[in-house]
Amino acid sequence: MDRNTVTGIILIFLIFLGFSLYNNNRTGKFFEAETEFADSLYATGNYDEAREAYIRALNYRPKDQATKDKVIDLNSKLGLGTVAPQPATVTVPSDSLTASPASRPAVAADSNAYGVFTARVTGEEEFYTLENDLMVMKMSARGGKIYSVMLKEYTTHDGRPVVLFDGDSTVFGYKFFTVDNKPVRTDELYFTPVGYTGPILASGGPASLTMRLEAAGGAYIDYIYTILPDDYMITFESRFSSLASVIPANTTSLALDWRMYIPQQEKGRQNEDMYAGLKYKVYQEGVEDLGGTRMQRQKKDVVSESLMKTDWIAFKDQFFSSVIIADDFFINAAVSSTNADPTSRYLRFFESEIGVPFTYGDTSTVKMQFYFGPNSFTLMKKYDMQLEELVFLGRNIIRWINQFVIIPIFNLLDNFIVSYGLIILILTLIIKIVLFPLTHKSFTSQAKMRVMKPMVDELAKKYPKQEDAMKKQQATMDLYKKAGVSPMGGCLPMLLQMPILFAMFRFFPTSIELRQQAFLWAKDLSTYDSIFNLPFTIPMYGDHVSLFTLLMTASTIISTKITSPAGGQEQMPGMKTMMYMMPVMFMLILNNFSAGLTYYYFLANVITIIQTQVSRRFVDEGEILRKMEENKKKPVKKTKWQLRLEAAAKKSGRPLPKK
Repeated sequence: MDRNTVTGIILIFLIFLGFSLYNNNRTGKFFEAETEFADSLYATGNYDEAREAYIRALNYRPKDQATKDKVIDLNSKLGLGTVAPQPATVTVPSDSLTASPASRPAVAADSNAYGVFTARVTGEEEFYTLENDLMVMKMSARGGKIYSVMLKEYTTHDGRPVVLFDGDSTVFGYKFFTVDNKPVRTDELYFTPVGYTGPILASGGPASLTMRLEAAGGAYIDYIYTILPDDYMITFESRFSSLASVIPANTTSLALDWRMYIPQQEKGRQNEDMYAGLKYKVYQEGVEDLGGTRMQRQKKDVVSESLMKTDWIAFKDQFFSSVIIADDFFINAAVSSTNADPTSRYLRFFESEIGVPFTYGDTSTVKMQFYFGPNSFTLMKKYDMQLEELVFLGRNIIRWINQFVIIPIFNLLDNFIVSYGLIILILTLIIKIVLFPLTHKSFTSQAKMRVMKPMVDELAKKYPKQEDAMKKQQATMDLYKKAGVSPMGGCLPMLLQMPILFAMFRFFPTSIELRQQAFLWAKDLSTYDSIFNLPFTIPMYGDHVSLFTLLMTASTIISTKITSPAGGQEQMPGMKTMMYMMPVMFMLILNNFSAGLTYYYFLANVITIIQTQVSRRFVDEGEILRKMEENKKKPVKKTKWQLRLEAAAKKSGRPLPKK
């Protein structure tokens, strides 16, 4: 490593240090501004907005206990319990929020704060079960909402059932004003089940559970949940009966409030966090990520956006999603995603306030659906709603390779082979065999370059001076041209293989089929294969040692050594160092990634080494030299461009330009 390289690394370090100090200073100013603004709101009695401002302040200083205490105090004043559902900073208890809905302070029943629904402000919290062979949904009397969803066929990395969301942190309900200007939030009111006698199981056909919110004068709102056997899709219907005198006649939409914490399910939090996010499908268009690319989202803890017409909105993590789907479309929505405290068992706090079309009348119905299930590309594609876009397989050509090549081959092998380690091995063999013509062409080109190296060295001796660099370059190119050799002949075949490598980089970490599938020493191919836990954390690398990552790194270095082209290294001495630095960089980055991915790269390297040795047995460098000497004696074939240029010159009577 030369002096310039060392100087560059030091400068980069100083830039990062300076940026960190600058960012900390800005963060402090933002924190002070938010708390000052929150204090002024609190002083005027505007508790709702004050609470939100304090939560925003906590995004800048997560450990500020005084601000946490203020949020908890405001939660108590607003009837939200004694623990704040802070989206970004305060660690949520391990199992659920401590304050149950029944323990929350409620508006007095005689205050008429909710108009015709005032009688339902208080009640007993009870739970009701609706399930099929794939999931168990628990309904809450408070809000009539889905309190939790447990998937039967999946467990977390530590053996617990996979619960997509649970506890009082989940919010789901309509918000609207009555004709006498009374605000109604159905999430805070108590529903009662209709005809419920015990857990409802969908076995031979569809099963439904109706949760009813009764109002004065015989009016009511029904939430009707319908589930089919062996299906992750839930039909949800809201019926508003005899409420024409309660809801204003000019109401064309209702606000639907939906919020939840997304818990950590996998062993590798960093990897899981990378794939967690909020996605939505634009009406009659494609699927978008909230906040754009991951690099854009990483710049801040809270990402929010206002949406126009959408078909669905999804809260997702690496392998599971909760999706709300419009019957036609949602008019608009305000959505946000907030990073949870790294010490919490949660990854994100998602919020959405959705504009739902509403037809005014004495009886009105709003229909939609929920998807609560795995991020399986094959399964989601069957619904024909573009839900498969929740499985991130890359963009453009990378996604096409995964969707139309890799996934069909993988699914075909999955039908016949039980071991996913063997499936990855066979998949790698198929890919490398298909790409072998390109690999062989690249090796042949490198062999030609090795044969020509003595000739190129002679030109270097002929033009030793720096001022003759252009002459040497021209002479070298003429030599390549006469010999019929392209300097890029070895690079282009390798570049054509790069989309495959990137496609696999996207495929393995998002393949739920690999989740908790063991192979050799790896207990779970969807996450890292730790063979040794370090007593400390190495930046970028982590706190463990992944064996497949080490094997991948070693095989990459060996493959690079064997396949590196001869010649040209003297002109670029730093290139040789970079060739061996890159595998080390990948080792640092991929140590926390899917073991299936590093296992694939290891296999690909081993097969490449074997193919290189096979190619060398069938490539005769003496024969290559003989053909090149013959090519040098032949007249240089003119290109089509040169022929057209000559023809045009003859036609015009102008002489050709001299070389």
